Amino acid sequence: MRPVPPTMRVAALISGGKDSCYNMMQCISAGHQIVALANLRPDESQVGTDELDSYMYQTVGHHTIDLYAEAMDLPLYRRTIRGKSLATAQVYSKCEGDEVEDLYELLKLVKEKEEVEGISVGAILSDYQRVRVENVCKRLSLQPLAYLWQRGQEELLREMIESGVEAVVIKVAALGLDPDKHLGKTLNEMEPYLLELSKKYGAHVCGEGGEYETFTLDCPLFKKKIVVDSAEVVIHSADAFAPVAYLRFLEAHLEDKVSAVPDNYKTSSDIHNS
Repeated sequence: MRPVPPTMRVAALISGGKDSCYNMMQCISAGHQIVALANLRPDESQVGTDELDSYMYQTVGHHTIDLYAEAMDLPLYRRTIRGKSLATAQVYSKCEGDEVEDLYELLKLVKEKEEVEGISVGAILSDYQRVRVENVCKRLSLQPLAYLWQRGQEELLREMIESGVEAVVIKVAALGLDPDKHLGKTLNEMEPYLLELSKKYGAHVCGEGGEYETFTLDCPLFKKKIVVDSAEVVIHSADAFAPVAYLRFLEAHLEDKVSAVPDNYKTSSDIHNS
């Protein structure tokens, strides 16, 4: 892997979750400049596509990604996921029709438009995701920046909370997680219980086993915070022991924050769809 330049123009690959958000914070701490956001979303013309059967992407919460970009006051590039999980071997090679090629096309566009050199990626434990992001970045001569990679999850979760990442649980899919009790809870509220689940069942504290997903409503990089006005619970699988369910945000808006955010990166809230 080539050495990382001291300062790079960086696009952040975001899902709306805590990991991609906190990795952006680490990029800025390392001296890089976040100049754009990139997101892959499901095809909204099809019914029941909030939760895609994807090995690569978190799609729950995708309706609120535009607000996320507005909160950061950064340009947002989005592409509809057209591919499927076809090439699932450990090593990835270019495969027409695979969902990874949607990522390639998205980042190719962002590089052309924003002249970025690096990509912020919130991967912690998934080799499957890491290998594919690295493949795309290599093909585009981009530097992947994954500061959370293989960090201890208990320490990392505490760090996120202490750093001001305010994220809520938006999906549950594990033994011990109850849609009625845990959807909509903040990381701070969930931390003691997640530690308990880890000791009891071996659950991943940061949700790296797919136990839960989050959506970030505020963090130090946001110039405004996201407020959810109304949401509904959608049951994806009514399993008696480990039901899979997620929150669909129906209405949300931005509110001013009490303290201003230092403007140390480019701001422009354009939205580009493909």
